[in-house]
Amino acid sequence: MSDPNTASIVSTRPPTLPTETGASASANAAPSESPRMEKTRGLLGDAWRDLRRKPLFWASAALILLFVVMAAVPSLFTSGDAVNGDLARSLGTPSSEAWFGYDVQGRDVYSRVIYGARASIVVALLSVLGTLLIGGAMGMMAGYRGGWVDSLLSRVADIFFGLPFVLGSIVILTTFNGSGSSNGKAEIMFLVIMSLTVLTWPVVMRLMRSSVLAAKEADYIVAARALGAGTGRIILKHLLPNCLAPLLVYGTIMVGSFIGAEATLSFLGIGLKSPVVSWGIMISEAQNYIRVSPFLLFFPSAFLVTAVLSFVMLGEAVREALDPKLR
Repeated sequence: MSDPNTASIVSTRPPTLPTETGASASANAAPSESPRMEKTRGLLGDAWRDLRRKPLFWASAALILLFVVMAAVPSLFTSGDAVNGDLARSLGTPSSEAWFGYDVQGRDVYSRVIYGARASIVVALLSVLGTLLIGGAMGMMAGYRGGWVDSLLSRVADIFFGLPFVLGSIVILTTFNGSGSSNGKAEIMFLVIMSLTVLTWPVVMRLMRSSVLAAKEADYIVAARALGAGTGRIILKHLLPNCLAPLLVYGTIMVGSFIGAEATLSFLGIGLKSPVVSWGIMISEAQNYIRVSPFLLFFPSAFLVTAVLSFVMLGEAVREALDPKLR
């Protein structure tokens, strides 16, 4: 039998402390789990985290998605004919049969507004793409090479900067387009895209040039050059990813600006022309009937303003997310 006094002593003994080996093992285990808990994010990851918290971003993105789907598949929104009409319905007011009424040739205004999104958005997107490619390539070349290459490209950009946009567009479009009767839809759209690209690429060139000048002397570029990296690798792997943020912001805003620019050129009669359907053409045709049928001007103008504001608001949201000073 065991002694009761001994049992009481054993029961009151303090708990055993963890051994030194166990403590060190737990200390070593804690840091190994921290990288899994906290994942490092880059510039785009931080920007996406900030964008998800902005109602302005989601509102503008939803409207842009709606316009893109409208331009890609207009038959989802209307089954009417945007080209042919019935003169018996000329200047018919909005009703349950025609939500936006009829124009002077008896065509459904709602169908024309839906189909007009395609030409306006396609011209704007292709113009922005061409502007970013040409201006970005020249800006990268001027900023990275420097010297006489930078001076030459900068002087060429200054020449195009001196051309007023409306005057330059009139000269280009009237020279190559003429009356427009001999050109098809594709040719007319190409000429408008070319005029927008030719007159606006210097802005992108200067943005890219300034970004490259600020980044090419950074430590990681110097280290890559010291390790034997070639010009192509430095530009594609290091400079280009770190210089795209300003171009991304400007390109987003520029889409909205080009939608308005296309409408301006079409309104002046030097841009897109019938039988192409665009918001600018509809506004141009409605100017003579403002007092009689103001809805002919109101509906395409409302869609045009909404589309432009959507891209501008998206560009502002992206700019605030990519700029650490504005967070």
